[in-house]
Amino acid sequence: MPRRYLPGSPFNNSAPAAPIEHYDAGDQVTHDRYGLGRVIGVEEDIAVIVDFGGQQARITSPFTKLTKL
Repeated sequence: MPRRYLPGSPFNNSAPAAPIEHYDAGDQVTHDRYGLGRVIGVEEDIAVIVDFGGQQARITSPFTKLTKL
């Protein structure tokens, strides 16, 4: 017989989700794979387009590997 799920149990509490970083065009960023770049386009909270010098990349949310400088 499987255990019952008790929604009020203190052991079922998950950590709150981290807030999604907000980027604007012109922000300087760094990416774990691509390196240093500048945001050239923003698609609301869905994705950002970043120019990394020799290439452009569309980074989707959540921006776990992208850091604002």
